[in-house]
Amino acid sequence: MTCKNGKADNDANEALPRRTDVPLHAMNAGDGPHSYVQNSSYQGGAVDIAKPIIEEEISKNLDIKNLSSTSPNGVWIADFGCSTGHNSFSAMQIVTQAIYKKHASSGRISGKVPKLFVVFNDVITNDFNTLFSSLPPHRNYNAIGVPGTFHGRLLPESSLHFAYSSWALQSLTEVPKAVAESGSAAWNKGKILYTRDRKEVCDAYLNQYTKDIEAFLEARAVEMVNGGLMALLIPAVPTSWNPETEYTIPSDINLLGSCLMDMANKGRLSEAKVDSFNLPYYFTTPEQLKAILEKSHSFTLERLEILNNPGKHTLCSVEARAAFFRAVHEGLLADHFGSEIIDELFDLYTEKLEASPVFLNPNNDKSIVILAILKRRLN
Repeated sequence: MTCKNGKADNDANEALPRRTDVPLHAMNAGDGPHSYVQNSSYQGGAVDIAKPIIEEEISKNLDIKNLSSTSPNGVWIADFGCSTGHNSFSAMQIVTQAIYKKHASSGRISGKVPKLFVVFNDVITNDFNTLFSSLPPHRNYNAIGVPGTFHGRLLPESSLHFAYSSWALQSLTEVPKAVAESGSAAWNKGKILYTRDRKEVCDAYLNQYTKDIEAFLEARAVEMVNGGLMALLIPAVPTSWNPETEYTIPSDINLLGSCLMDMANKGRLSEAKVDSFNLPYYFTTPEQLKAILEKSHSFTLERLEILNNPGKHTLCSVEARAAFFRAVHEGLLADHFGSEIIDELFDLYTEKLEASPVFLNPNNDKSIVILAILKRRLN
């Protein structure tokens, strides 16, 4: 934890367990043509639609009385999975302004507004240099970087007032072990993600996802103050959709996987290399996520909204769609297959997108984003 006050840093890191099974995977760094900065409008589309809901929930549900009594050193906000900040900055502006407005309307101004601190968190390989070099110059908060996995503890106990995460909680701490074992009923041979026709693989991924969401909630339960709020924007899929005429993000990923198999068939890489590669993501359905969140003993589920894939029209060409997936997946792909295959892989992926009448139309993208608002129960 990078902090002006060194004591907070020491307190936060004492006795906090560090997981070693987490894929050290970050979005593409910098601001070049293949960077996440230049290719994350799809993810950013959710922020504007979520804005009035987040503002309403802060106004209605944030316990300003408790917040004032527990924040002599300021109000602390965290974005878990911030990447290089391109979409995070607009979200943090929404949150901080709503907190200021709530504070002012409470009649507790007493001459000054609270000092706000925003913790930007992502994996240790994240490009924090780009994030901090592009911070808004006139922001209304102090910025702090905390590298590490958000599935474990990162912050001091009872220090956090508002938690936020967008397009990050689909990430798993690990690929389910059974998926990579050739003798297992869940062996995912020839695929890089689960498909709906392989129940054993889907179940293995869902079980891992459930464990990881529960671990995220357990860590935040220790870090958050009583009455603190959490807003989670989670990419998801509808319960049903027609794969013949529609697609979701898992469809896109499996199309990319078919390109790897094509390259294996041409001798560009080994089929065994593809068989041993599975992406550590799970895209939940609303029903699955609601069931997981409602089991929590530390949080109440205040609101669950389905946002109808607000970013889909930002990918107006197959080149834009390929660039989006490259910015997200290149690190994992290069680590496993080598960087020398990346250009060829995404050229082939672009060709497959162009040849598909389904993927050419963004209206066929049935991916959704779920906005979940949770409140920390009183101890």
